[in-house]
Amino acid sequence: MTKNLTINLDPTEISHDRDLSGSKLTDSKLTEQCLSKSSIAQNSFSEADSKFMHRAIELANIADSHNEIPVGAVIVCNGEIVGEGFNQSIMNNDPSAHAEMVAIRDAGKKLQNYRLLDCTLYVTLEPCPMCAGLLVHSRINRLVFASKDLKTGAAGSAFSLLNHEKHNHQVAVNSGLLAQECSDMLSAFFKRRRAEKKAEKLARKK
Repeated sequence: MTKNLTINLDPTEISHDRDLSGSKLTDSKLTEQCLSKSSIAQNSFSEADSKFMHRAIELANIADSHNEIPVGAVIVCNGEIVGEGFNQSIMNNDPSAHAEMVAIRDAGKKLQNYRLLDCTLYVTLEPCPMCAGLLVHSRINRLVFASKDLKTGAAGSAFSLLNHEKHNHQVAVNSGLLAQECSDMLSAFFKRRRAEKKAEKLARKK
């Protein structure tokens, strides 16, 4: 059984579309705060679930290497990965280029279908409202995400857009798989970015 870690994330630090090019980033020591405010539930995950989430984490690390917020996503159909993505908003000057968006576009092209009825999305951070809407429109069958975002998460934390009664499609949601690893990765990213911004300010003063 895997612990489902509920994480109270600051949207100014963790949101997909945080502007890293000029705005100030703060490090709220995510790991310590998340653990102190956590709510534990239980979720059951398979070995396959873990394998696909590990791949999403690998993709998140690619985003990190480009100084993008480290979020990665994969789409799985019939046990095979058919779509992959990581945050690319800054590098592509595209505010919609979240990991989920990129992965779903990739899957649609490979499957030659705009409906992903039998697919599961694995992502390292709870989807935002934009991406949650995309999951509904694409008819994703199941969502598995790692870290919850109580401030901007749209899969049940801040908003419940995937199972709204007015939608004609409902998405099965499981959370908490490898949540601590993903939380630590995000915390390390923002800590590094804070140090980089501080160094840039000091350099300008010289």
